[in-house]
Amino acid sequence: MDWDHLRIFLAVARAGQMLAAARQLGLDHATVGRRLGALEASLATRLIERRTTGSALTPAGERLLAHAERVETEMLQAQAALGNVDLALAGTVRIGAPDGFGTYFLAPRLGRLAEEHPGLAIQLAPLPRSFSLPKREVDIAVTLQRPSEGRLVARKLTDYTLGVYASRDYLKRTGAIAETRDLAGRLLVTYVPDLVYSPALDYFEAFREIEARRLECASVVGQMEAVRAGAGVGILHDYAARTHAELVQVLPELSFRRSYWLVTHADIRDLRRISEVEDFIAGAVREARASFTPAAEPERLTSGAG
Repeated sequence: MDWDHLRIFLAVARAGQMLAAARQLGLDHATVGRRLGALEASLATRLIERRTTGSALTPAGERLLAHAERVETEMLQAQAALGNVDLALAGTVRIGAPDGFGTYFLAPRLGRLAEEHPGLAIQLAPLPRSFSLPKREVDIAVTLQRPSEGRLVARKLTDYTLGVYASRDYLKRTGAIAETRDLAGRLLVTYVPDLVYSPALDYFEAFREIEARRLECASVVGQMEAVRAGAGVGILHDYAARTHAELVQVLPELSFRRSYWLVTHADIRDLRRISEVEDFIAGAVREARASFTPAAEPERLTSGAG
């Protein structure tokens, strides 16, 4: 059985769409279809059902998937064992991260790593969602909670804090905010409740009893930009908000502590390109530790955290 065909089968099975798999593999759609067809012909069975909305595994495809993932694991372990294969620090490493951390912290720093290692292709997915490491959606994930299942290896990156912010223009226009009750009648910039993918993102428990209007944004970046533009009051990451002079922290007694974890799959953690990127992220966080958890912190609320 041709491993290259099997690799393409895995990509289609995980992406659920041939076009998406082709993009991930850096191939054209026709090549993916041709190689998948060759694999099906060699096994004399249909593995993928092509649909207008995407692709789905047949029963035979489901059975092959388990075997293919074991083969993939063996290939990765062999690559890790043969250190000379990975000495050039080349290849692709995809990082999945919450959009706040990915956009405001990682994105400005990863260019330095890319410059140091020209053969390394770094992919950053800073999105408001969780990522599957077992399905190889990403190689490294930054999560809000320590994973409790699967063959995953996790280390804590840092605690971080969030506070309540508004823009200077907004406060000039609507008046000062000295107490929680001053939020009554104002516009709160919040998350979209049914799109919250982790209980650690539920910051607004403290304001449940406040009669206020809401502007709901699914992403941290959207919330930040709305508050910066003077739309209303929001709970923002301190390490990001403090870089914007137009933002003012209000209700400083309200602070929220959360954590970031760095996670990868046990099967690939020994690949040098994976370990180097992990170490780079951990080192960058250590260098910026003071911005995540300032020395003098007010009392924290932990409502809604997992």
